[in-house]
Amino acid sequence: MEQVSAGTFKAAGKVIAVHVAYRSRAEQRGITPALPSYFLKAASSLSLSGADVERPDGCELLAFEGEIALIIGTAARRISPAEAWSHVQYVTAANDLGVYDLKYADKGSNLRSKSGDGFTPLGPGLIAAPSVDPTALRLRTWLNGTLAQEDSSAGLLFPFSQIIADLSQLLTLEPGDIILTGTPAGSSVAVPGDVIEIELDDPAAGLSTGRLRTTVIQGQTPMATYGNRPKITDADRIDAWGSPEAAGLPPQSFSSDLLRKLTSVGTATLSSQLRKRGLNNVSIDGLTTTQPGQRIAGPARTLRFVPNREDLFTSHGGGFNAQKRIINSLHDGEVLVMEARGDPSAGTLGDVLALRAQVLGAAAIVTDGGVRDIAEVTTLGLPVFHAGAHPAVLGRRHIPWDTDVTISCGGATVQPGDIIVGDADGLLVIPPSYAGDVADAAIAQELEETFIAEMVAQGHSVEGLFPMDETWRARFTEWAAGQTGAHTADRAEGADTP
Repeated sequence: MEQVSAGTFKAAGKVIAVHVAYRSRAEQRGITPALPSYFLKAASSLSLSGADVERPDGCELLAFEGEIALIIGTAARRISPAEAWSHVQYVTAANDLGVYDLKYADKGSNLRSKSGDGFTPLGPGLIAAPSVDPTALRLRTWLNGTLAQEDSSAGLLFPFSQIIADLSQLLTLEPGDIILTGTPAGSSVAVPGDVIEIELDDPAAGLSTGRLRTTVIQGQTPMATYGNRPKITDADRIDAWGSPEAAGLPPQSFSSDLLRKLTSVGTATLSSQLRKRGLNNVSIDGLTTTQPGQRIAGPARTLRFVPNREDLFTSHGGGFNAQKRIINSLHDGEVLVMEARGDPSAGTLGDVLALRAQVLGAAAIVTDGGVRDIAEVTTLGLPVFHAGAHPAVLGRRHIPWDTDVTISCGGATVQPGDIIVGDADGLLVIPPSYAGDVADAAIAQELEETFIAEMVAQGHSVEGLFPMDETWRARFTEWAAGQTGAHTADRAEGADTP
């Protein structure tokens, strides 16, 4: 079996990597792409098995990703999927290393976060592509001897043939080019002293690359002030480690049970309960919703716009800017909250980005700025709370500046992870530590109000009833017990109903 060598690297004109490509990774991230997408890594990031990789000084999140690498043997241009595998000469193991601390600076390109020297180890052995079944390759990753990733090419969302043919539509794949085909679930963070090992094999054919071994060392040279410096959020930590628990953060507390509770009561009731707990300044004011019949609740992600200044818009407003990045990173059930300084004279959202948020499962979007394409946005059915419709693009007034930071929206302070609840009456910001207690108290309050409304409808005076005195309280307790019993019976009767 041939070995990966320096000569292998010299032949690599392009190193192309696939974004989310494994079903297990898609399920872990909550994002399942319909088609493959790609980014480039510098050929200078290639390294051999046994080489060290440096975690840059000031960086915390160096993540490993075990991957299957394809090495092109013959040029491919506008080929079909049926032809694709014949253009692959070798397969080998790869580690698609990257630092999440610099992702924000790349604006989607992954250039600095993924292309550091030594960030793409390959090998150690090369397996001839004709010798293996491309649908039956096994990929395993160990961190300090503990298995961290295991999957096979059968778990790919996009087979190798599709990836190769798709890339060949617009660019020529040349001999020596390398395609990194994505990583399965289990990718996580490595720290200085850790040893990462990756092996690719075809068990049926009895062929293996051997273990690709990389040791992490700590960089000692500070990053210069004339470029972007490392910066991370808790959201980056969760993405890099794979879960809040693995990142050493509190578990995300927004459960389906809490969602059910918060959306079963109105914001008017929740506001009363928040006021009882001393929280009076938690309403997002002055907005209307595109879906007045829907109640929403979910953890906040935040985006801050700053006033437009032409030179800054040139550097921050175009391309894969902060607005597009955060919308593209939304997870199921999250609420995107935008700070636009209460200026509705330009759109801070349009139909395409609203559709992207909806496809990713966002619960709602909140902006104290304007919304473009309001008819189309309304038709989507995604609740959007906004300050008004406006045809102008955001560049008329705003620059997308930063994400997942504390912001102001509609006069309220919103932090990432705050619980946003909304309905036709308005929007509330609930600190996560209050949410469960407030939801339970609001449900109890609405039960009392239902009883009071029934009694008033029957002709009773509100005297002693609203609020309830001891006599009415006793009657309510008896009535509430009957309501609970009826609800329990209904559930038992329908227990076998799917």
